[in-house]
Amino acid sequence: MKKLVLVILFLLNLNVWGQELEATVQINAEQLQTVYKENLAGFKFQLEEYLNNTKFTGDTWDWPRIKCSFNIFFTAASNETNYSAQVVINSTRPVEGSENRSLMLNVMDSKWSFVYEKNQSIYYNPTDFDALGSFLDFYALVIIAMDADSYEPFAGTSFFQDAMRISIMGGSTGYSDSWGTSSSSYNKRGFVEDATSATFQKFRQDIFDYHYNGLDVFYRDKEATFKAITKLIDNLLKLKKATNRRSPFITAFFDAKSGEIISYLEDYPDRTIYSKLLKVDPAHTTKYIEAEER
Repeated sequence: MKKLVLVILFLLNLNVWGQELEATVQINAEQLQTVYKENLAGFKFQLEEYLNNTKFTGDTWDWPRIKCSFNIFFTAASNETNYSAQVVINSTRPVEGSENRSLMLNVMDSKWSFVYEKNQSIYYNPTDFDALGSFLDFYALVIIAMDADSYEPFAGTSFFQDAMRISIMGGSTGYSDSWGTSSSSYNKRGFVEDATSATFQKFRQDIFDYHYNGLDVFYRDKEATFKAITKLIDNLLKLKKATNRRSPFITAFFDAKSGEIISYLEDYPDRTIYSKLLKVDPAHTTKYIEAEER
């Protein structure tokens, strides 16, 4: 059945497959002076063109183009070409057997600094670091990796590794503050370090099962969905006890999935599952307490 669905999707999207992303970009430059706003007049369209027309992987992309968004909030500008921004990055993938979409990535990167001249070109160059283009490349690869992992175990490994190489290059430049490992709950270097670490490979396997053997079969096998979700939570409890540290990778997962998990577990009979969720994801405590009390 899943193969049939993919064939149908392929036929419907034949003219747009090749590149991996279907991205939209929104910008907010209200905090900037007028001259800087004017310089950014075509910025949104340049980024959309780059993200949607660049092929970020060397392989044939076997899945639908990934719907994603980059919401950019400019915070400062100086010396005519220097910009700083915060960016919220989202991506989703379809859930089989329904019209729902599953939120795969939902992060806010609070540290993006780069040089931009009005209407300058953006070129894809994976071997050299550029504060503007490499930031886009990094998140394109992370989006692709998360999506690929949901369809096939560890299919996103090479993309996570490519994103890791970008973060290492960025950490050795004048933009190291944006690309280093900070103490904040989310940082992009820590995210890909965890994603590529042996410690978190079981979690990545569980992420695959959560989607492919969980969400994607909910319409015909609700018990299988319960099993996939609760297995992930139980295994995370074990991982938390073994590592006893904050993980940007786990944090990002629950920032995207906490609401979804509650929704799919609405009819799950064992309400103690929320006590476990409180332990593995204390950041969303209020959500879990409210769900447990329903």
